Amino acid sequence: MTASATGSATRAEYCVIACAEVWRGNGEVLAAPMGAVPSVGARLARLTFAPELLLTDGEATIVGPDGEAEGWLPYRRHLTLVTGGRRHVMMGASQLDRFGNQNISCIGDWEQPARQLLGVRGAPVNTLNNAVSYWVPRHSPRVFVERVDMVCGVGHDNARAAGPSATRFHRIPQVVSDLGVFDFGTPDRSMRLVSVHPGVTVDRVREATGFALTVPADIPYTRTPTPAELRLIREVIDPSATRDREVRP
Repeated sequence: MTASATGSATRAEYCVIACAEVWRGNGEVLAAPMGAVPSVGARLARLTFAPELLLTDGEATIVGPDGEAEGWLPYRRHLTLVTGGRRHVMMGASQLDRFGNQNISCIGDWEQPARQLLGVRGAPVNTLNNAVSYWVPRHSPRVFVERVDMVCGVGHDNARAAGPSATRFHRIPQVVSDLGVFDFGTPDRSMRLVSVHPGVTVDRVREATGFALTVPADIPYTRTPTPAELRLIREVIDPSATRDREVRP
Protein backbone atom coordinates (compact mmCIF):
# COMPACT_ATOMS: atom_id res chain seq x y z
CA MET A 1 0.00 0.00 0.00
CA THR A 2 1.21 3.52 -0.74
CA ALA A 3 -0.88 5.39 1.82
CA SER A 4 -1.63 4.92 5.50
CA ALA A 5 -5.10 4.58 6.98
CA THR A 6 -5.50 7.31 9.57
CA GLY A 7 -8.39 9.05 11.27
CA SER A 8 -11.54 7.81 12.94
CA ALA A 9 -13.79 7.58 9.89
CA THR A 10 -16.01 4.54 9.53
CA ARG A 11 -16.17 2.36 6.43
CA ALA A 12 -19.46 4.04 5.50
CA GLU A 13 -17.82 7.46 5.74
CA TYR A 14 -14.99 6.38 3.45
CA CYS A 15 -17.67 5.27 1.00
CA VAL A 16 -19.35 8.68 1.29
CA ILE A 17 -16.04 10.40 0.49
CA ALA A 18 -15.46 8.10 -2.48
CA CYS A 19 -18.96 8.81 -3.80
CA ALA A 20 -18.53 12.56 -3.34
CA GLU A 21 -15.32 12.45 -5.36
CA VAL A 22 -17.10 11.18 -8.49
CA TRP A 23 -18.58 14.69 -8.92
CA ARG A 24 -15.28 16.53 -8.47
CA GLY A 25 -14.55 18.74 -11.46
CA ASN A 26 -17.91 18.09 -13.13
CA GLY A 27 -18.94 21.75 -13.17
CA GLU A 28 -22.59 22.77 -13.34
CA VAL A 29 -24.25 19.42 -13.94
CA LEU A 30 -27.27 17.76 -12.41
CA ALA A 31 -26.26 15.20 -9.79
CA ALA A 32 -28.59 12.20 -9.62
CA PRO A 33 -27.49 9.99 -6.71
CA MET A 34 -29.44 6.80 -5.99
CA GLY A 35 -29.01 5.40 -2.50
CA ALA A 36 -28.25 6.82 0.93
CA VAL A 37 -24.44 6.87 0.64
CA PRO A 38 -24.35 8.51 -2.83
CA SER A 39 -26.94 11.07 -1.68
CA VAL A 40 -24.84 12.03 1.33
CA GLY A 41 -21.80 12.13 -0.97
CA ALA A 42 -23.47 14.46 -3.47
CA ARG A 43 -24.52 16.87 -0.72
CA LEU A 44 -21.02 16.77 0.76
CA ALA A 45 -19.52 17.58 -2.65
CA ARG A 46 -21.91 20.52 -3.04
CA LEU A 47 -20.99 21.88 0.41
CA THR A 48 -17.24 21.59 -0.14
CA PHE A 49 -15.44 21.30 -3.48
CA ALA A 50 -18.35 21.39 -5.97
CA PRO A 51 -20.57 24.40 -5.12
CA GLU A 52 -21.84 24.58 -8.70
CA LEU A 53 -23.37 21.08 -8.54
CA LEU A 54 -27.16 20.97 -9.04
CA LEU A 55 -29.23 18.85 -6.66
CA THR A 56 -32.93 18.04 -6.92
CA ASP A 57 -35.68 16.68 -4.70
CA GLY A 58 -36.14 13.83 -7.17
CA GLU A 59 -39.06 15.55 -8.83
CA ALA A 60 -39.10 19.11 -10.24
CA THR A 61 -37.32 21.29 -7.69
CA ILE A 62 -33.68 22.34 -7.54
CA VAL A 63 -32.64 22.17 -3.88
CA GLY A 64 -29.67 23.16 -1.77
CA PRO A 65 -27.70 20.77 0.43
CA ASP A 66 -30.20 21.44 3.23
CA GLY A 67 -33.14 20.44 1.03
CA GLU A 68 -34.49 23.97 0.73
CA ALA A 69 -35.88 24.93 -2.69
CA GLU A 70 -33.54 26.95 -4.91
CA GLY A 71 -35.33 26.74 -8.25
CA TRP A 72 -37.74 24.94 -10.53
CA LEU A 73 -36.73 22.22 -12.96
CA PRO A 74 -39.63 21.46 -15.33
CA TYR A 75 -39.64 18.12 -17.07
CA ARG A 76 -38.74 19.57 -20.46
CA ARG A 77 -35.68 21.25 -18.97
CA HIS A 78 -34.75 18.06 -17.16
CA LEU A 79 -34.84 16.17 -20.46
CA THR A 80 -32.55 18.78 -22.03
CA LEU A 81 -29.98 18.07 -19.31
CA VAL A 82 -30.48 14.32 -19.62
CA THR A 83 -30.04 14.15 -23.39
CA GLY A 84 -27.25 16.71 -23.54
CA GLY A 85 -24.72 15.04 -21.29
CA ARG A 86 -25.21 17.49 -18.41
CA ARG A 87 -26.20 15.01 -15.74
CA HIS A 88 -24.05 12.63 -13.71
CA VAL A 89 -26.01 9.71 -12.33
CA MET A 90 -24.84 7.35 -9.61
CA MET A 91 -26.88 4.17 -9.94
CA GLY A 92 -26.93 0.84 -8.18
CA ALA A 93 -26.29 -2.51 -9.86
CA SER A 94 -27.55 -6.01 -9.20
CA GLN A 95 -24.83 -7.22 -11.59
CA LEU A 96 -21.85 -5.39 -13.08
CA ASP A 97 -19.28 -6.84 -15.45
CA ARG A 98 -15.69 -6.01 -16.38
CA PHE A 99 -16.71 -3.48 -19.06
CA GLY A 100 -19.30 -1.71 -16.94
CA ASN A 101 -22.44 -3.36 -18.29
CA GLN A 102 -25.07 -3.17 -15.57
CA ASN A 103 -28.09 -5.35 -14.83
CA ILE A 104 -31.04 -4.36 -12.66
CA SER A 105 -33.71 -6.32 -14.53
CA CYS A 106 -33.50 -10.05 -13.88
CA ILE A 107 -31.27 -12.89 -12.73
CA GLY A 108 -31.03 -15.82 -15.10
CA ASP A 109 -32.29 -16.18 -18.64
CA TRP A 110 -34.48 -13.27 -19.73
CA GLU A 111 -37.21 -15.56 -21.13
CA GLN A 112 -37.56 -17.43 -17.83
CA PRO A 113 -35.57 -15.62 -15.11
CA ALA A 114 -34.85 -17.10 -11.72
CA ARG A 115 -35.54 -13.69 -10.17
CA GLN A 116 -37.35 -10.60 -11.42
CA LEU A 117 -35.74 -7.33 -10.30
CA LEU A 118 -36.54 -3.65 -10.94
CA GLY A 119 -36.63 -3.82 -14.71
CA VAL A 120 -34.52 -1.91 -17.20
CA ARG A 121 -35.96 1.47 -16.15
CA GLY A 122 -33.93 4.41 -17.46
CA ALA A 123 -30.56 2.66 -17.44
CA PRO A 124 -29.96 2.58 -21.23
CA VAL A 125 -30.86 6.25 -21.65
CA ASN A 126 -28.79 7.21 -18.61
CA THR A 127 -25.67 5.44 -19.82
CA LEU A 128 -25.85 6.58 -23.43
CA ASN A 129 -26.65 10.22 -22.61
CA ASN A 130 -24.95 10.99 -19.29
CA ALA A 131 -21.97 10.16 -17.17
CA VAL A 132 -22.99 7.22 -14.98
CA SER A 133 -21.06 5.95 -11.98
CA TYR A 134 -22.13 3.00 -9.85
CA TRP A 135 -22.53 2.37 -6.13
CA VAL A 136 -22.43 -1.22 -4.84
CA PRO A 137 -22.87 -1.51 -1.04
CA ARG A 138 -22.19 -5.29 -0.97
CA HIS A 139 -19.20 -6.19 -3.13
CA SER A 140 -19.39 -9.88 -4.03
CA PRO A 141 -18.92 -12.26 -6.98
CA ARG A 142 -22.72 -12.31 -7.33
CA VAL A 143 -22.63 -8.61 -8.24
CA PHE A 144 -19.25 -8.32 -9.98
CA VAL A 145 -19.80 -10.98 -12.62
CA GLU A 146 -18.00 -12.12 -15.76
CA ARG A 147 -21.08 -11.40 -17.85
CA VAL A 148 -24.37 -9.77 -16.83
CA ASP A 149 -27.53 -11.80 -17.40
CA MET A 150 -29.15 -8.80 -19.13
CA VAL A 151 -27.65 -5.49 -20.25
CA CYS A 152 -29.54 -2.54 -18.78
CA GLY A 153 -26.82 0.06 -18.32
CA VAL A 154 -24.56 -0.01 -21.39
CA GLY A 155 -20.89 -0.83 -20.83
CA HIS A 156 -17.85 0.22 -22.83
CA ASP A 157 -17.77 -2.83 -25.08
CA ASN A 158 -21.41 -2.57 -26.14
CA ALA A 159 -21.26 1.21 -26.59
CA ARG A 160 -18.16 0.83 -28.74
CA ALA A 161 -19.83 -1.85 -30.86
CA ALA A 162 -22.87 0.38 -31.43
CA GLY A 163 -20.74 3.17 -32.91
CA PRO A 164 -20.42 6.98 -32.53
CA SER A 165 -24.10 7.59 -31.79
CA ALA A 166 -23.73 5.50 -28.62
CA THR A 167 -20.39 6.86 -27.48
CA ARG A 168 -20.98 10.63 -27.82
CA PHE A 169 -21.93 11.12 -24.16
CA HIS A 170 -21.21 7.61 -22.86
CA ARG A 171 -18.92 7.72 -19.83
CA ILE A 172 -18.56 5.55 -16.72
CA PRO A 173 -16.20 7.53 -14.49
CA GLN A 174 -16.08 5.27 -11.43
CA VAL A 175 -17.54 2.40 -9.48
CA VAL A 176 -17.57 2.65 -5.70
CA SER A 177 -18.21 -0.38 -3.50
CA ASP A 178 -17.89 -1.07 0.21
CA LEU A 179 -14.40 -2.45 -0.56
CA GLY A 180 -12.88 0.15 -2.85
CA VAL A 181 -12.97 2.42 -5.88
CA PHE A 182 -12.66 1.32 -9.51
CA ASP A 183 -12.47 2.92 -12.94
CA PHE A 184 -12.05 1.85 -16.57
CA GLY A 185 -8.73 3.48 -17.36
CA THR A 186 -7.27 0.51 -19.22
CA PRO A 187 -6.56 0.14 -22.97
CA ASP A 188 -9.64 -2.06 -23.50
CA ARG A 189 -11.76 -0.03 -21.04
CA SER A 190 -12.13 -2.91 -18.60
CA MET A 191 -12.39 -2.38 -14.86
CA ARG A 192 -9.34 -1.39 -12.83
CA LEU A 193 -8.84 -1.11 -9.08
CA VAL A 194 -8.07 2.50 -8.08
CA SER A 195 -8.06 2.37 -4.27
CA VAL A 196 -9.13 0.19 -1.37
CA HIS A 197 -10.84 1.43 1.76
CA PRO A 198 -8.76 1.17 4.94
CA GLY A 199 -9.04 -2.31 6.42
CA VAL A 200 -9.48 -3.93 2.99
CA THR A 201 -6.75 -5.83 1.18
CA VAL A 202 -6.24 -6.24 -2.56
CA ASP A 203 -6.63 -10.01 -2.12
CA ARG A 204 -10.02 -9.45 -0.49
CA VAL A 205 -11.13 -7.38 -3.50
CA ARG A 206 -9.91 -10.05 -5.91
CA GLU A 207 -11.76 -12.79 -4.00
CA ALA A 208 -14.98 -10.77 -4.07
CA THR A 209 -14.80 -10.08 -7.82
CA GLY A 210 -16.07 -12.61 -10.34
CA PHE A 211 -13.67 -11.65 -13.13
CA ALA A 212 -9.98 -10.85 -13.57
CA LEU A 213 -9.57 -7.30 -12.34
CA THR A 214 -6.73 -5.06 -13.50
CA VAL A 215 -4.66 -4.24 -10.40
CA PRO A 216 -1.74 -1.79 -10.67
CA ALA A 217 1.42 -2.44 -8.66
CA ASP A 218 0.70 0.25 -6.06
CA ILE A 219 -2.83 0.65 -4.74
CA PRO A 220 -3.47 3.53 -2.32
CA TYR A 221 -6.13 3.73 0.34
CA THR A 222 -9.22 5.79 -0.38
CA ARG A 223 -8.56 9.28 0.92
CA THR A 224 -9.41 9.97 4.55
CA PRO A 225 -12.20 12.47 5.23
CA THR A 226 -11.00 15.72 6.75
CA PRO A 227 -12.28 16.72 10.22
CA ALA A 228 -14.47 19.35 8.53
CA GLU A 229 -15.94 16.76 6.17
CA LEU A 230 -16.63 14.37 9.04
CA ARG A 231 -18.43 17.11 10.93
CA LEU A 232 -20.58 17.87 7.89
CA ILE A 233 -21.40 14.20 7.36
CA ARG A 234 -22.22 13.47 11.00
CA GLU A 235 -23.80 16.72 12.16
CA VAL A 236 -25.22 18.50 9.11
CA ILE A 237 -25.95 16.13 6.22
CA ASP A 238 -26.67 12.77 7.85
CA PRO A 239 -27.12 13.09 11.63
CA SER A 240 -29.42 10.06 11.64
CA ALA A 241 -26.61 7.94 10.10
CA THR A 242 -28.58 6.51 7.17
CA ARG A 243 -25.16 5.72 5.65
CA ASP A 244 -24.60 2.99 8.23
CA ARG A 245 -27.71 1.14 7.06
CA GLU A 246 -26.16 0.59 3.62
CA VAL A 247 -22.61 -0.30 4.68
CA ARG A 248 -21.84 -2.98 7.23
CA PRO A 249 -19.33 -1.98 9.91
